[in-house]
Amino acid sequence: MTEGPTTPGDPSERLDPVLLHHIVNTLGWSDLRPFQKAAIDPVIAGEDALLLAPTAGGKTEAACFPLLSAMTQQRWQGVSVLYLCPLKALLNNLVARVDSYAQWLGRRAALWHGDTRESQRQRIRLDPPDILLTTPESLESMLIGLKTDHAQLLSRVRAVVVDEVHAFAGDDRGWHLLAVLERLHRVAGNPIQRIGLSATVGNPEQLLTWLQGSGAGRRIGRVVSPGRTATTPPAGEVELDYVASLDNAAKLIASLHRGEKRLVFCDSRQQVEQLGAALRARGVAVYLSHASLSADERARSEQAFAESRDCVIISTSTLELGIDVGDLDRVIQIDSPGTVASFLQRIGRTGRRDGSVRNCLFVTTREETMLQAAGLLLLWGRGWVETVSAPPEPRHLVAQQILALALQEHKLGNYLWREGWNELAPFDRSAEPILRHLVSEGFLNDDGGLLFIGPEAEKRFGHRHFIDLTASFTAPPQFTVLSGRSEIGRTDPSVLTEQRSGPRRLLLGGRSWQVTFIDWTRKRAFVEPADSGGVAKWTSGGIAGLSYELTRAMREVLLGANPPVSLTRRASACLQRWREDEAPGIVHPAGSLLVRAGDDVRWWTWAGYRANVTLAATLDSVADPVQRPTDCWVRLRGDLTSDMWRVAYSTAKEALVLPDVDRRAVRGLKFSAALPERLAVATVAARLADYNGASAVLAEPVRLRMGQR
Repeated sequence: MTEGPTTPGDPSERLDPVLLHHIVNTLGWSDLRPFQKAAIDPVIAGEDALLLAPTAGGKTEAACFPLLSAMTQQRWQGVSVLYLCPLKALLNNLVARVDSYAQWLGRRAALWHGDTRESQRQRIRLDPPDILLTTPESLESMLIGLKTDHAQLLSRVRAVVVDEVHAFAGDDRGWHLLAVLERLHRVAGNPIQRIGLSATVGNPEQLLTWLQGSGAGRRIGRVVSPGRTATTPPAGEVELDYVASLDNAAKLIASLHRGEKRLVFCDSRQQVEQLGAALRARGVAVYLSHASLSADERARSEQAFAESRDCVIISTSTLELGIDVGDLDRVIQIDSPGTVASFLQRIGRTGRRDGSVRNCLFVTTREETMLQAAGLLLLWGRGWVETVSAPPEPRHLVAQQILALALQEHKLGNYLWREGWNELAPFDRSAEPILRHLVSEGFLNDDGGLLFIGPEAEKRFGHRHFIDLTASFTAPPQFTVLSGRSEIGRTDPSVLTEQRSGPRRLLLGGRSWQVTFIDWTRKRAFVEPADSGGVAKWTSGGIAGLSYELTRAMREVLLGANPPVSLTRRASACLQRWREDEAPGIVHPAGSLLVRAGDDVRWWTWAGYRANVTLAATLDSVADPVQRPTDCWVRLRGDLTSDMWRVAYSTAKEALVLPDVDRRAVRGLKFSAALPERLAVATVAARLADYNGASAVLAEPVRLRMGQR
């Protein structure tokens, strides 16, 4: 890129000249990437857009540069751009960069999220920035809060950038995001341009349509990507190893890649803590990051890691998104993530330095996770990525949104309330039964056709100015752990209540702590450093299990398919054991297997957890009523006969049914208290079902090996 004239027809010509000057002279860039150039025309034209690129692909600049140019050219004033992220840490990481770009043009960016001090919020209210970086939850708190005049602060918003949009779209935060954006549209009085930033997804056009909300079909939308298709072979050096235990993984990591900066991903907080302690005991400079560590603790770790060279940082998915932790040499994956999309985010943390390549070492600690990793890498090698789809039937969030709109507007018309979301389903007239339930149960009061917040809503959600109403997920209760006045993080209550011999010790931040006092009322545990020992434990929520596609890929591996990666001798030997010792009794190339071993009867479907619970519910007459299905098989009754199976199987092929729901699972659905129980149960059941996977299994032949009881 040169200052002054650009190449004729070059989209960069549409950017503000001052911006072009700083791109060359401040950033030192000779040119924009083709992907960034491709985003200029649609963004400046006000089109909705989905900008797709790998991690570190320049998505933030692809959105910000044309938006800042439009801001200047069209003389936008006040808060005209919102930049939404799923993580506060990602916002913290981005604000200085976005603000520096804005200041080139005499504009400002500011930050507002749950950790922002009230003094800073007040400055924003009195002197609004041009770009406001925030979360959907904080945006909703602005809409319903008493301290913020949302009409004054947000009425000039022209565009919204949604970073890591795929992370929203796949769960309830996505429904919450869409609903809040529709309400923002009403505040602004005009449609707001929506720009999503995402890593590679399997269904980009559908994701863009989802992001457009009520504007889909009425507003122009465009997908902009570097051009890689789903069938393009992926790039990167990937190796798969099997070490049989987490302690062996620690030995391997301590001995490999010395002098390099390594990012290690684990898929549980417990594993992060245990590996961190094991590496620290071996003299490795190690830092930790996961959701149950305090924000200060995580920030200290991430900053220290960014400034070090010979060190390891261990993380759950908290460092999977675009948070900058400096120049990495290696990514190491303990066991396997649950999706190809997650793996793409993780390997994308490497290869950013000129001359370096993306790389990842899989270190699997169990034979089951070795098979899972091989299946995932088989899919990755084919260029396959999961589609992103919103969870079905979010009735609980419909209830939450009706209450939030009542707080925002102070009163709702009994028949006009659905206009608050511009008739976007499911926040439209189909929500009428939910509204009537809210009125009948006292969540809303009906006074002559006007609806107000009722006593039941005050009782259940009114704490701290209805702060509980702005979070769209339920987190299990945890105890805050303090050393003196410093918060270390949070731990599961069971660590403090389970019977154990000797002093009560816990593991947090990769260090051992001895509990000295527990404040049960305020849910706080006070600790002091200990030399060793300790327990790390957290309760996880949500629907567990692997997908149909990943489980099927694991089946392919058992049948002989190898992922296109380097396999160590240990990994090859592990796969060979699977294929020789286990595979003959659990997979068949011509279909699924039904195998009896005494009274243990298992149908090896290889269909994934959700498909298997759907099949178990459909085959209710022959399914074991006690044992829960797994990713790979469904347990059937011990007295099953071939005739019983044929009748049940024939009936199942006619119609699938929703899975059974444990009533305890409904409690994990945030705002389920504001729904009739039957609707809450139906919501959980719909999210548990996989009709497509179950139907695919029923369409296959079944091989019976009934044996003897």
